[in-house]
Amino acid sequence: MNGDNTQLTTVSGRVQRILRDVPSHVTVVAAAKGARPEDLIEALEAGIRVVGQNHVSEARAMRSEISLPAEWHFIGRLRPHTVRASTLGLFDVVQSVDSLELAERIDAVCARMNKHMPVLVEVNSGREPQKGGVLPEHVEALARGIARLQHIRVTGLMTMGPATATPDGYRPCFAETRQLFEHLRALGIPGVAMEHLSMGMSDSFEVAIQEGATMVRLGTILFGRR
Repeated sequence: MNGDNTQLTTVSGRVQRILRDVPSHVTVVAAAKGARPEDLIEALEAGIRVVGQNHVSEARAMRSEISLPAEWHFIGRLRPHTVRASTLGLFDVVQSVDSLELAERIDAVCARMNKHMPVLVEVNSGREPQKGGVLPEHVEALARGIARLQHIRVTGLMTMGPATATPDGYRPCFAETRQLFEHLRALGIPGVAMEHLSMGMSDSFEVAIQEGATMVRLGTILFGRR
């Protein structure tokens, strides 16, 4: 027992536990906001394959120090006027597209870069005005709009859900997002592929997996409080 407790004080130990406990069909995204580069390197060496970043400047600094192979996802708020080639060149996926204006800007920049960007539509499942994301009733329209663009492709949905007192408080929001995911999949819209359902963070990932998440974004449970 003491050896197990000691192991869980290290990033590699926590990563190994999560990768052991999370179902194999669920991708663990290491949400690296505020993490030290050496801790992220330890996580990658322990088996993490996808890194999530909320801030472009932090991602740029980290990528300059980390050469280990990984897929990099942008998981923060992105404004259309901040989208540049230097930004999109850092990432393999953008998880937080919440407007056609943003999608069109990403598409235009990717066209100049000769790059095709997979994106997730961010759903404001908690209907919180202070947060990003498109309201659930507008998700289909946004997905159809993005589908017309040539250098960007919808590959799933992402949601955060509201902060709640208990993990189960997230459940209705996750369930609604899963229903949207299945609805869009059933429609078979050309250019829209429901491959990834990104839901759940350190305090809610278990509920998210129960509700159908195929991707969870974990920070504190891997890196500790930052």
